[in-house]
Amino acid sequence: MRIAGLHWRQVEEALARDDRAVVPVGSTEQHAFLSLATDSILSERVAAEAAEPLGVPVFPALAYGVTPSFMAFPGTLSLRFATFVEVVRDLLDSLAATGFRRILIVNGHGGNIAALGMAAE
Repeated sequence: MRIAGLHWRQVEEALARDDRAVVPVGSTEQHAFLSLATDSILSERVAAEAAEPLGVPVFPALAYGVTPSFMAFPGTLSLRFATFVEVVRDLLDSLAATGFRRILIVNGHGGNIAALGMAAE
């Protein structure tokens, strides 16, 4: 179930039954002739399709990642490593503060791997 289509009371009802959540993570960067949002689109799609039969809420994808090596391509947006770590930590803290305890991050961008590991510690 995609959070984007729900209001807070529906999320509260789902949370009363299950404390799981999925957070897709991607990036906005060049992908040859594909969309700049390919990593975010794919991570959210995979997350939504996997979670739907289980009724687990899927949050909108974090569309920005660590992509400094693609900055020569117009439209690429990159976060600093430390900024990305803090954004992910803030998101995880927010989920935990509202009752989510089992959180899966679905990553669609290789450049995020090290920072996600640090954020999850």
